[in-house]
Amino acid sequence: MKNITVKDLMVPISEYAKVPLGTTLFEATLVLEQAQEAYDHSKYQHRAILVLDENGKVVGKISQLRLLKALETGKSNTEEIDQLIQFKFGEAYIEEQREKIRLDSKLLSEEALATASMRKVETFMQQLTPGEYVNESCSLDMAIHKLVAGTHLSLLVTRNEEIIGILRMSDVFAATFHAMKKRNLPATPHKEKNDTSAPPKKSGDDTPAPKMKD
Repeated sequence: MKNITVKDLMVPISEYAKVPLGTTLFEATLVLEQAQEAYDHSKYQHRAILVLDENGKVVGKISQLRLLKALETGKSNTEEIDQLIQFKFGEAYIEEQREKIRLDSKLLSEEALATASMRKVETFMQQLTPGEYVNESCSLDMAIHKLVAGTHLSLLVTRNEEIIGILRMSDVFAATFHAMKKRNLPATPHKEKNDTSAPPKKSGDDTPAPKMKD
């Protein structure tokens, strides 16, 4: 396990779902669906999309959660909220009203779906942070630290300054669990020290086991 590097577990970027800036939410969803179908044999399917700029550089990620959040069509920025801000209502009250508008909106209505499907990926993609990068030669220990510290579902794998792959938390978890099994960890709890049950009789021993005292 200690000899495994990030490169051993990463998914090459050539095999990952990618879309350019300017792609709509609907188009991005189709790309993700196609990637999942292409790798249907894999236990862990793609659950995110990489967003590329005009030079082919990765500038963002879109998770399934981001796709769902994009359904919220921005009704929190209505005139009603703007007026509350203008008249200097308290922040707590404004947040309460903003949440009320969100809950009252019908995200799966025909109108809402049509509006959300045309949103551009750059308006809801996750911006990349320094903690999401890991070098291909790094140990799996370092990758686990980064995943846990940043609560990331994946890391971007680099060679020099070029992104060459994706390290997914699901693959790291699988490798870690496999290492546990290889160490033959006990599958059942140890017998308690104060276990006073009578020992099993040896084969051919007809002598009755002594009775236990109350």
